Amino acid sequence: MNPILVFCEQRDGRLKKVGLEALGEACRLTKPLEREIIAVVIGSSVSALAQEPARHGASRVLVAEDPTLAYYSSEIYSTILTEVAIRLQPVAIVMGATAMGKDLAPKLAARLTSALIQDCVALEMDTDGSLLATRPMYGGKLHAVVKAKNPLMQIVTVRPNVFSPLEPQPASDILVERLTIAVNGTRPIARVRETHKTAGGRKELTEASIIVSGGRGLKGPEHFTLIEELAAALGAAVGASRAAVDAGWKPHSYQVGLTGKTVSPQLYIACGISGAIQHQAGMSSARTIVAINNNPNAPIFKLASYGIIGDLFEVVPLLTEEVKKLKTG
Repeated sequence: MNPILVFCEQRDGRLKKVGLEALGEACRLTKPLEREIIAVVIGSSVSALAQEPARHGASRVLVAEDPTLAYYSSEIYSTILTEVAIRLQPVAIVMGATAMGKDLAPKLAARLTSALIQDCVALEMDTDGSLLATRPMYGGKLHAVVKAKNPLMQIVTVRPNVFSPLEPQPASDILVERLTIAVNGTRPIARVRETHKTAGGRKELTEASIIVSGGRGLKGPEHFTLIEELAAALGAAVGASRAAVDAGWKPHSYQVGLTGKTVSPQLYIACGISGAIQHQAGMSSARTIVAINNNPNAPIFKLASYGIIGDLFEVVPLLTEEVKKLKTG
């Protein structure tokens, strides 16, 4: 029976959580049929990471390790995954809908001439082995259920924080296979020589379980300290609306929305954000949404689980104080 291949993305020697979430969903899909689940890890000095996919559901782990893989290259990574897919003939290839996944998946689909379904929020396996993938469309206004014509080597990317990873288990008998692929034979058009981080250890928006975002209602960049203090108290990531980013109050890496990052946290707190369609498209899949706005007619309240109509300059400090009290008491 054809296996399911899961690409487990790593950055700086750590696996991204979305790879483990994809493994958990693959296990759920294959449970009735007992298909083999194979994880693939690519990078430099990544052998030590092989046990983590095994503890989260992979029955086999393939490791492509080489100094030339220290930085991501869509050409080299897609070459490796193409060779693996041709050899194993998986029914599906699953990876995260991250910046890397959204770049890698289309190139891989083109090389394999296979179907590609992006940014999935639900997956089911049809009787013929085809995936029934649910994905948001038109800025999240509707959900489409998509089925590939050919139930072989279907490529899907899954939205981070939507699926749940399995509880880690001991991985004593896991088979780890080193891939002997001549990556040096691939001559990429461009190669990354170095990267410069600007996030300064900030929590990654797409993987955060709690996000506090600020918008135009903050009236200026100096007032983002209110958002940052509440986020620090909650152990949350800080986000921003497009209006706040366009005004230069925060870099684009903070932006949540259709032209920014799509997030699916357990809790999303929108402070001074009216809730334009562009912003809703990026955060509507959050489990719980709290909106703080002094305009009772703001569109964000139609989406919110809980709404606070009031001045954020009064509400947010009080909320921060209460969170701190709960944590200390």
